[in-house]
Amino acid sequence: MDALVLCFCFALGLIHATEEKVLRRRRVPPHIVFVMVDDQGYNDIGYHGSEIHTPVLDQLAGEGVKLENYYVQPICSPSRSQLMTGRYQIHTGLQHSIIRPRQPLCLPPDIPTLPERLQQAGYSTHMVGKWHLGFCRPECLPTSRGFQSFLGSLTGSGDHFSFQSCDGTEACGFDLHDGDRPAWELSGNYSTRLYTERVKEILRGHDQRTPLFLYVALQAVHTPLQAPGHLLRRYQTLGNRPRRHYAAMVSGVDESVGEIVGELQERGYYNNSVLIYSSDNGGQPLSGGCNWPLRGGKGSYWEGGVRAVGFVHSPLLKRKGVVSQALIHVSDWYPTLLSLAGYREFESSHLDGHDVWGAISSGLPCPRTEILFNIDPVSRRHGEIDPRLLNLNGFGIWDTGVRAAIRAGDWKLLTGNVGDGDWFPPQTMPGGPQQWQGMEKRRDQRGKSVWLFNVTADPYERADLAEARPEVVKMLLTRLAEYNQTAVPPRNPPDDPMADPQLHGGVWTPWLGQEEAGDEGDDEEPDNINRKPRSKSTCRVCKLRALFKKVGTRMQRAALFL
Repeated sequence: MDALVLCFCFALGLIHATEEKVLRRRRVPPHIVFVMVDDQGYNDIGYHGSEIHTPVLDQLAGEGVKLENYYVQPICSPSRSQLMTGRYQIHTGLQHSIIRPRQPLCLPPDIPTLPERLQQAGYSTHMVGKWHLGFCRPECLPTSRGFQSFLGSLTGSGDHFSFQSCDGTEACGFDLHDGDRPAWELSGNYSTRLYTERVKEILRGHDQRTPLFLYVALQAVHTPLQAPGHLLRRYQTLGNRPRRHYAAMVSGVDESVGEIVGELQERGYYNNSVLIYSSDNGGQPLSGGCNWPLRGGKGSYWEGGVRAVGFVHSPLLKRKGVVSQALIHVSDWYPTLLSLAGYREFESSHLDGHDVWGAISSGLPCPRTEILFNIDPVSRRHGEIDPRLLNLNGFGIWDTGVRAAIRAGDWKLLTGNVGDGDWFPPQTMPGGPQQWQGMEKRRDQRGKSVWLFNVTADPYERADLAEARPEVVKMLLTRLAEYNQTAVPPRNPPDDPMADPQLHGGVWTPWLGQEEAGDEGDDEEPDNINRKPRSKSTCRVCKLRALFKKVGTRMQRAALFL
């Protein structure tokens, strides 16, 4: 009898071992959590020497791979568009500025997005936070671009508690959406806290046999600078009010990421997960951010505007606790994450991003050797062409009055008006009344239209080598001209008065493609007790109101100059 029992136990052991092997072969692709923070400066994290306390982020980065040669775009929409498509701005028509709330513009619908491809690979996809990739039509919304659920904002900024968002002083409305409806009932919650709780809710309800993609695009630390009292009290000694509020918001982000990782661990996701942390652009020094010792900040193509805080944390990394100097760009996440997901069908020839997982995880040579930051033809106003900028400064190759920036190997070239090139030392932060006295002023921008730096030897961009190395300038100008040959026309339509939230029940919402629906059932409201009562005006009345408001605004502006 004992022998039979032993044989039975042995057989069970073999079956169990076989099942484990099968499970390993059928292993669920990694769960992916991408955390994008808004406007976090290069210096605004503990491991870069900041006075802001970020113990969770410091530990996660220290146990993972710190990306210290990592680049994004200098403003919101461009970084997010390149994450979602793996393509440079010149290949999506989004070369100029951000997508404004009233602009009839969004991420091109014919270009597949990262969550759409991940869904095809079997992933469940969810987004929490800031979209800022256009919402003029219903097909532009996150839930129409690959995300199965969405809680967040559509515009670029707004109040962190009330979720009121204004485009200038003319158009303001509510901007918190749960799926395709305004989430009025959630107003009053602090955005970072609210988004963290939604992420935890998703993790608790998800079937782990299905791989998960979570895009957590936190609204912090974008202005307005707002934080709960318990976070503000940690920085009472900081004399500069914007810096104090900014620091409190960063601490809120640190707590949020800690809770998300804790939930991953508690729910059993962690061992098969990849967490990526990235800022969308550099910090804004006049709004609390700090990029020291890098030059410039948000909105500029200097290093302080485009070199970002970033790291990868995952048990799946083959090497951990290291600093990577691999040249990585935000567009690289698209092919990298699709490759991790096992998706092999995307057309790599249409992408500007590279699969950089081998460089990050194993320290292999990085396939990326250069980055085109942008070419913005709209930066050159009609009639402003100066032949000297092409023939003299540009060697007949490139009009250096056009705003553009490129990095190839160690070299970085900038042309045109690339943004404020000041340095903002951290010692200016505590001094509020002096209004940034002691700030280092730019020394090489007046009258210039082309700059060249060796950013490996000179990451702070203090030694302009444009005159000393004309052969390098010519080479990079040629690369700009070659890239420009592949560019699609920029899409930069004027604002549409029909987008005004006051014409749509006080909510920022799609306004194009709605007329047919309005004609069919404009007098009926959806059966939803959480929806704030909306205007029942017909589209004709909406158009008249928009016209009167537009005319009135123009008359007010004209009166200012009389």
